[in-house]
Order: sequence, then C-alpha cells, then structure tokens
Amino acid sequence: MMKAIQNIHPVFFILIATVFEVSGDAIVRTAIYKNTGAVRLGLMCLGALMLFVYGFSLNLAPVEFGQVAGLYIAVLFVVWQIINFIAFHTLPTLPVMVGGAMVVTGGLIVTFWK
Repeated sequence: MMKAIQNIHPVFFILIATVFEVSGDAIVRTAIYKNTGAVRLGLMCLGALMLFVYGFSLNLAPVEFGQVAGLYIAVLFVVWQIINFIAFHTLPTLPVMVGGAMVVTGGLIVTFWK
C-alpha cells in the first residue's frame, strides 16, 4: 500500500486535506451556530470525522511536511475562501483578497524558491 501511495503526487494529498479541513470546520461552525439537539450532535460528529480525514490524508503525503508547508498554506487559503462562499455565501473583502494574495505568494515562495 505504501508503494502505491508514494506514486501519488503530493499536491493530491494537499488538496484533499484542505478540502476536508475547511469543510469539517464549516460543518462544526454550522452545528454550533445554526442547529440544536440531535442535528447539532450529528453535524459535530461529521465535522470531527472530516477533520480526522484531513489529518490522516495530509500525513499520507509521501514527502516531509516541511517541504509542502508553504504550498499547503497557499492552497488552504484558496479552498477556505471557496468553502466560505459555498457554505456561508460570503465573498472575500478587499483586505482578505490583498492579505490572501500575500499568503499565496509567500506560500509559493516557501515552496518553490530554491
């Protein structure tokens, strides 16, 4: 199994991890602020499961975490904005876009500057 995992590009693991991390966080937030009772508990459990999958998938990446940390942060910011729009119908403000451009630029510098 580890041999098969090593043949998958690390970006795949980063993308999967960020989608699960941000989606799990959005579900937990929805559970806390928009639900009660059994629905809240169910959403909390689903969010917890998704956050576990995030950690698991990120740690399956066949590279050292330090090698992909910059790219992970850049992808995380972009995915966060997409999920924020889908889940909460919120567009990023100008300060978020400017700061995000810096986050993405910094992540790419950390990852690709040799």
